[in-house]
Amino acid sequence: MKVTKGMVHPDLQKSFGGLSAFTFMSKRSWFRNFTSYLGNKMLAGKNIDGLKCEERFVDSSDGTYRIRTRIYRPSDVGNSEKLPAFLYIHGGGYITGNPESAHAVIERFIETRPCVVVAPDYRKAGTQPFPAGFNDCYDILLWIKANATELGVRDDRVIVGGHSAGGGLTAAVTLKARDTGDVQVAFQLPIYPMIDDQQPNDPAREIATPVWDTEMNTIGWNAYLADLHSAGREIPAYAAPARNPDYTNFPPTITFVGSLEPFYRETQDYVAALKAADIEVAYKEYPGCFHAFDFFGTPISKDAQSFTYDSYADFYDRYL
Repeated sequence: MKVTKGMVHPDLQKSFGGLSAFTFMSKRSWFRNFTSYLGNKMLAGKNIDGLKCEERFVDSSDGTYRIRTRIYRPSDVGNSEKLPAFLYIHGGGYITGNPESAHAVIERFIETRPCVVVAPDYRKAGTQPFPAGFNDCYDILLWIKANATELGVRDDRVIVGGHSAGGGLTAAVTLKARDTGDVQVAFQLPIYPMIDDQQPNDPAREIATPVWDTEMNTIGWNAYLADLHSAGREIPAYAAPARNPDYTNFPPTITFVGSLEPFYRETQDYVAALKAADIEVAYKEYPGCFHAFDFFGTPISKDAQSFTYDSYADFYDRYL
């Protein structure tokens, strides 16, 4: 389906042309490489004013990588007070991004309810495909629990969340935590998650829209699953969480999605599967909204942000 300007929510129509041009350019590998380089050059290592920020390097479980990990704490909390830990996983289609690109989100979570956000700069698919990035995120979840005393966080329950590909990794990390029992996840926030590798091959879900469309989705999934595809191996649910058939004992979940983006149907299906397993879900759909619309400062964007942080505050108060 080709999305036209008139199909988009009125709040987002002003940015339609510019975002469409950006999406067109993002389909070129040189442009993605350039923007990734620029993002790392300009953002990596920057702090958030008003928060205690630090950087650690954590050895990966495969022994081949040191995971650059950012830690953000409220500045007005005493050292003896143990806060909930929040594993926040940044987005970027599995192929780009860094924790610093999510500073506005991280700051708002901490302002809404005090927590220690731990954000890994996991390996992207262009460096090493699945399972590297997934393992990095899960390694940091285990590292949080093992180092809870030093980090000043509770070790009994952890929040896990992220947007887009970060939402997909959230769903995957939560799934493995459920399967292994390694860590108790208090609740998860897989926001418009990238979880279904079969979307790009489904004509009924083909969509051309700003920011992230089916063509970009194909690029992301092909990169992330490259080693599995080349080996002819079956795609596991830890790589594409929509393939998970069992949602029993999942933690409470918060998510939302726009109706004009590739992840619309898969988010709907994910929510339905959770609810069928009697898992509490705070969920909202936004008609006429494309991918990542909540970052554009419009009234509909602010509504989605309010839904996110209000739901987070509610779940925090009840589950932590």
